[in-house]
Amino acid sequence: MRLLTLGTAVEALTGKLPEAGALVLTDAVLDSRTAIPGSLFVAMAGEHTDGHDHVAEAFQHGASVALIEREVGGNLTVVDLRAGAPARLPDPPLCLRVEKSLAALQQIARVWRAQLPVRVIGITGSIGKSTTKEITADLLDRRYRTLRNAGNLNNEIGLPLSLLRLTEAHERAVLEMGFYVPGEISLLCDIARPAVGVITNIGPVHLERAGTMEAIIAGKAELVEALPSAPEGVAILNHDDPNVLPMAKRTSARVFTYGLTGDADLWADQIEGLGLEGVRFVLHHGRERFHLRVPMLGQHSVHTALRAAAVGLAEGMGWDDILSGLQTSQTQLRLVAVRGPHGALLLDDTYNAAPASVLAALNLLGELDGRRIAVLGDMLELGAQEETGHRMVGARAAEIADDLIVLGTRARWIAQEAEKAGLSAQHISALATNQEVIDWLNGRIGAGDVVLIKGSRGMHMDEIVAALGEPSS
Repeated sequence: MRLLTLGTAVEALTGKLPEAGALVLTDAVLDSRTAIPGSLFVAMAGEHTDGHDHVAEAFQHGASVALIEREVGGNLTVVDLRAGAPARLPDPPLCLRVEKSLAALQQIARVWRAQLPVRVIGITGSIGKSTTKEITADLLDRRYRTLRNAGNLNNEIGLPLSLLRLTEAHERAVLEMGFYVPGEISLLCDIARPAVGVITNIGPVHLERAGTMEAIIAGKAELVEALPSAPEGVAILNHDDPNVLPMAKRTSARVFTYGLTGDADLWADQIEGLGLEGVRFVLHHGRERFHLRVPMLGQHSVHTALRAAAVGLAEGMGWDDILSGLQTSQTQLRLVAVRGPHGALLLDDTYNAAPASVLAALNLLGELDGRRIAVLGDMLELGAQEETGHRMVGARAAEIADDLIVLGTRARWIAQEAEKAGLSAQHISALATNQEVIDWLNGRIGAGDVVLIKGSRGMHMDEIVAALGEPSS
């Protein structure tokens, strides 16, 4: 089985394969503390620390090779690749000096991926990328040996690190692709060379950085533009999203649509949310019709199931494997139900927030019995859409929640709109800190209450769940 070696890495950077490069690189890491024997440590300067200050520590943890772009001191062996590859490499541990560590990492990943016959599935969109990635990878893994990028390793650093974990044994790779600025997904596609591209949806997430909705749409479309022509390339598009469907004109790949109407190639109807028991629906593809119940939370999860099924079809899987995979997936979703004080149920959805994902979480809350309490924090990075987005959430919260707690300066728009939409001011509380929220909930919730806790990651609302996640006496 072919594995990434030190020689392959040096050849990727210099065009020359040196002698004594047979060492297998077992992993690639940025954090010296996570280095394992045989790993490649990539030294980069971050916001709070510089990896060049931790090269020796990485070697102590077992790393064999370090990519560096400046001197690191100490009695370390350094091979300067800026002058080309040496005829023979010294014994590890050793440092490879390059112009830029990030560019070198990307080039190694680009060359290594190009040498492998794996088919790559790229997934992007404003919300739902990670869950779609996990469900899709679970599904494909039933038939193919499948790699997925771990956690949120979905950017110009994380995606190359993930690709370096590929081996010749892998048949598929499912890669989430994040977007902040135009050109980013083009770069990721140049490195990963996806054959299948999935677009979940388009919304004003990261609008503050991207500038305009048009820039976000163009940035996400870079995925389908990079796909190979049909029949090899397949663009899987959300038929229900008016920002996504027009991307069919921006690709030479085969277009396959999914949605909730019969106009899509793969579609669902008769959707019934079962609260924490999942969701039930009927799946349609041509003349085929299947009744499913899947263990995913919220009716919005139907789109996730459709995306995974579409990839399965694109990759030649049969319906038996696809349906079985959807119905048995054990993927841990970001929204987690935990028991809270006095028997209350807490819905922990504190990973991040955008208008569409908050509305979806509120819809799930509406499927559950009991007194419904929504704790909603600021949604960050919405740019010019921030007031509109918060007010949209407030109007829906008024229809769902019996009590509404808002946290943060922007979330006060949620409170204002909820009151305007008919929720009594007596049932709306605007609080300033996580501790105030903790105190409010701890003294007022009990058995039969369901509490949704959701806000942007920068609000640190996971602290609320951590404080309340154990039953009180």
